[in-house]
Amino acid sequence: MRKLSDELLIESYYKARELNLSPEFIELIETEIDRRSLLKKMKISS
Repeated sequence: MRKLSDELLIESYYKARELNLSPEFIELIETEIDRRSLLKKMKISS
């Protein structure tokens, strides 16, 4: 995860949610997003 650019990490998060990938995988992405403090860069999804 650390090698992904911020933009690619965020895109991966949205795609993982769209494809209903495992909650554990999505949680890993969320943890990395939080670690990088990227929540402000993310679009608010409904």
